[in-house]
Amino acid sequence: MKPIWIVDDDQSIRFVLEKALARENLPVRSFTNPRDVLAALDEDEPQVLVSDIRMPGGSGIDLLSKVKARLPGLPVIIMTAYSDLDSAVSAFQGGAFEYLPKPFDLPKAVELIRRAVEESVREEVNDERVTQMPEMLGQAPAMQDVFRAIGRLSQSNVTVLITGESGAGKELVARALHKHSPRGNGPFVAINTAAIPKDLLESELFGHERGAFTGAQTMRRGRFEQADGGTLFLDEIGDMPFDLQTRLLRVLSDGQFYRVGGHHPIKSNVRVIAATHQNLEERVRLGGFREDLFHRLNVIRLRLPPLRERREDIPTLAKFFLQKSAKELGVEAKRISDPALAKLTLFDFPGNVRQLENICHWLTVMAPAQVIESKDLPPELLEGKVAVTSYGAPEAAPVVAHAEPEPAHAPDVSAPVSQPVFAGLNGAQHDASTASVVADGAAASWLQDLEREARSRLEAGQTDVWDALTRQFEASLIHTALDLTRGRRIEAAQKLGIGRNTITRKIQELGIDE
Repeated sequence: MKPIWIVDDDQSIRFVLEKALARENLPVRSFTNPRDVLAALDEDEPQVLVSDIRMPGGSGIDLLSKVKARLPGLPVIIMTAYSDLDSAVSAFQGGAFEYLPKPFDLPKAVELIRRAVEESVREEVNDERVTQMPEMLGQAPAMQDVFRAIGRLSQSNVTVLITGESGAGKELVARALHKHSPRGNGPFVAINTAAIPKDLLESELFGHERGAFTGAQTMRRGRFEQADGGTLFLDEIGDMPFDLQTRLLRVLSDGQFYRVGGHHPIKSNVRVIAATHQNLEERVRLGGFREDLFHRLNVIRLRLPPLRERREDIPTLAKFFLQKSAKELGVEAKRISDPALAKLTLFDFPGNVRQLENICHWLTVMAPAQVIESKDLPPELLEGKVAVTSYGAPEAAPVVAHAEPEPAHAPDVSAPVSQPVFAGLNGAQHDASTASVVADGAAASWLQDLEREARSRLEAGQTDVWDALTRQFEASLIHTALDLTRGRRIEAAQKLGIGRNTITRKIQELGIDE
């Protein structure tokens, strides 16, 4: 590991920090002024920089600015005996990791430096990942099923129906299917059939001839022609008007179509990928969707899981979206603390990945400091709307089948086993006064919740009940302790009655610190 650089003209401060960090087996290098630090940066760089704010030969704020220009991801802790508002604001505006007023409690200072070291190591890994960021992210088993399905379909032109909730990333999957198909060099054209008025949708899809209707001054090519040789993605296909469903079926059956007002058939060389958040079988039963079109589209079905079924991906996605938002806004990417990340992971995300991306954009603009804490999260998260519901019995295990023309029921090549969320462990957080009044009842309540959840999973035939519920239980305990100690791991471990190494290992194992 690279050394921690201490910059202070006060020899006693340097000596105390050097000895304390040495006891923690952390390498240290000391400087008395900013000029020597900048010169040393030409040959070496620190893991963390700890600098006084006022020194002969330059200020810590100026040093912060110059160091950040060369090493944007380096955590910098600013120390000062002048605890005024301007100093704090300047430090954080300059991108400081934390602001440490003097005199400081030595164990707390060491813990802060250790947190900065951990953040630095994570940022190094994250920077490497971002430079080679894949088109889709996901380590959860449910997403790995999706990736495997895309791989199986990579050499096929078969029609695919993608199902999943709004905001889950259905268009990303469609783009991946196109990119990795034999048509990958052709155009990818997307259209949201629910977003275009019925009167215009036919022209959008099939184009029109000049004079076909009032306002048609010129001939216009539709999306089918624009996608020739490539892929046409029909999003929210369940909302397509019934009469247009008939025209779409004819294109899929005959491979040709007519422009609006046209008399000459146009050959269609297009692979169709459709997506919907609706239950098309139910739409067919109610008469809102053509059964024959359903079977044409439902050759291979690919289910995209909601974000609540792959919570272990939330930390990676959040950090990616924070990087993306910062790049778009032209600012330095913000970091997110462990307690804030744990709270974020417990949120239900009814808007799925799109909602998480919007939250990260909001945090990039609105979070007051460079490190996002739990209190900085948007109101819908702070109000406690976390995962408190169960999502029903598990679905059937994934079925893998070869693409065959028009099967009666298309195989869902990605359907993962649903993981219900245990309400009693992840849900309630009580204030001290309420807890003191209802302590006995609450204890009985969460134990009953645990029993009900375990029974539900066991009756459903799940075989990982012990591991799944134990992980949720441990994650909830650690999250609560970190929240109470504002992210201080040693103090959280003491409150829980476990060792520092144990809490660090558990945080890594449970994905709280990814």
